[in-house]
Amino acid sequence: MTNAIFTASESSAYDDRIEVRYHFPRTYLRQVEQTIGDWIVYYEPRRTTGPNSATGRQAYFALAQVTNVTQDSERADHHYAHLQNFLEFDQAVPFREGPAYHESRLKKEDGSANKGAFGRSVRLIPADEFASIVQIGLSAAPEPWELADRVAEPVPEYVVHPLVEQVGLRKFRDVAFRRHVRSAYANTCAVTGLRLINGGGRPEVQAAHIRSVEADGPDTVRNGIALTGTAHWLFDRGLLSFADDYTILLSPHGVPDGLDKLILPERKLQIPTNPDLRPHATYLAWHRDHCFKH
Repeated sequence: MTNAIFTASESSAYDDRIEVRYHFPRTYLRQVEQTIGDWIVYYEPRRTTGPNSATGRQAYFALAQVTNVTQDSERADHHYAHLQNFLEFDQAVPFREGPAYHESRLKKEDGSANKGAFGRSVRLIPADEFASIVQIGLSAAPEPWELADRVAEPVPEYVVHPLVEQVGLRKFRDVAFRRHVRSAYANTCAVTGLRLINGGGRPEVQAAHIRSVEADGPDTVRNGIALTGTAHWLFDRGLLSFADDYTILLSPHGVPDGLDKLILPERKLQIPTNPDLRPHATYLAWHRDHCFKH
């Protein structure tokens, strides 16, 4: 087993859904097979679409664990890496900080960037460099209200090394997922539009998985939504769901009287401005099919 960097972007022509699968050509099969059972970090390149596009962050932004590799049934020269335990970083990590490169193989002896290495979509990486990227990416300090409320909001010890050993733990992932979803929604409930902060600065909005953890729902913001306690309770019990166009759906079975007064008048979710952070149609459809009481 070994660690690697997988290059990915939302505009990729490959059949990726990076929380669960990574599509790649046979060229990288040997390298990807070496990562089975181990962790990889995702990297967003400079070019995100078209030959002249240069809008990519050139940064590492998430990590995941490779479980197995299968062949693409429709394209014999392509394969899928299947993944679990996907987790976005607290902050994107630039590939270079000053003269220092986080991947030593990307730097030539003269200090310039190795364009040939950059061109490889899958790059194996030494364990110490991989751990350093993860440490920086997941280094957000706990909020004051997190430290003051360890019972309700358990916080992992961020200073314990190596951090990579913690990222598969449910306790660690719950805290990270909650932080990322709340941040994406600016601590505001997507259903009611309420933004409630208590006296200690702790946001009252909760982070709900759309496809549940028990059903192998990933800890990505695209599988999350910020909800008040009441809306979260209704959502988990299938009395509330959402259409692909983010229309709010109410079940005809058991919704409390007067709930309409809490819901945004336009009956549309208040979603993040960044399209990459909005609920993914795949997870919305899963909730409608498996949880919603029609």
